[in-house]
This record gives sequence, structure tokens and C-alpha cells, in this order.
Amino acid sequence: MKTIYIINGPNLNLLGKRQPEIYGFETLSDVETQCVELATELGGSIRFLQSNREYEIIDWIHEARGKAAGIIINAGAFTHTSIAILDALNTFEGTVIEVHISNIHKRESFRHHSYISVRADGVIVGCGTEGYQLALRRVMSLAKTVPTA
Repeated sequence: MKTIYIINGPNLNLLGKRQPEIYGFETLSDVETQCVELATELGGSIRFLQSNREYEIIDWIHEARGKAAGIIINAGAFTHTSIAILDALNTFEGTVIEVHISNIHKRESFRHHSYISVRADGVIVGCGTEGYQLALRRVMSLAKTVPTA
């Protein structure tokens, strides 16, 4: 069974409560439930994580090395500021998909740049929380083409 890490950054614990006009009303728990169901259907499993602390996100990326077929990451505001998360992602050899619930390119100009995109194999923006499922389908389809040890 392929494990996919789904890593969420700062303020995503407030999903469904914080700016629902931008992010919608689904909670992070709702997203996790949907991802667990889809991963099971696709023959995989997930490790679903959220932190407001940059170092924890980096530690989880390190943990995923050698364990995970892929990482789906919504780094929140760290997307636009964290070279450290980029450096950690560069140590991961599997697929990396960057997800943003809103379309960051239609928002403030500082959100238009992503350090994560430098490493990401794919970027999904503006698809709401459905972006996580799209990313999970992509990572799982790629994981099926990689030989297992």
C-alpha cells in the first residue's frame, strides 16, 4: 500500500471558519475524511498533518523520505516565504504536488510567488478543497508507475 503525506501549513486548522468567502465552509477534518476515503478506494493510505510551525513541516518532510510515495503540500503562507521548506522538499525523491484552495494568482501580489513550486511536480490552485483529491489521484497514479523495492 502506498502512503501519501498530506501536509498543511499555518491557519489551515481554521478552515471552514476563517474567511469562508475565500476558503469555503469545509473543515480540515472534512478534507481529511474525503482524502482517507479516496486513498482507500485507490489502494493507498495517507498521513494527514497540519502545523502552524515551520520546523514541524520540515520534520514531516524529512520523515516522509524513504516512507512515502508522495507529498501533497499546502504550506499556506509559508509557500511565499520558506526557503527552508523548499530545501527540505528538495531532499524528498518522490512526487510533490502543491495545493492551494484559493487561486493565489488572483489575490495579493505577494501571494503570486511560491518557493514550493520550484520543487513541485504539479500545482493545483483555485479548485477549493477538491484540489486535495485531484492531487491525491495524481500522486497515486504516478506511484503505480514507480517500481517498489
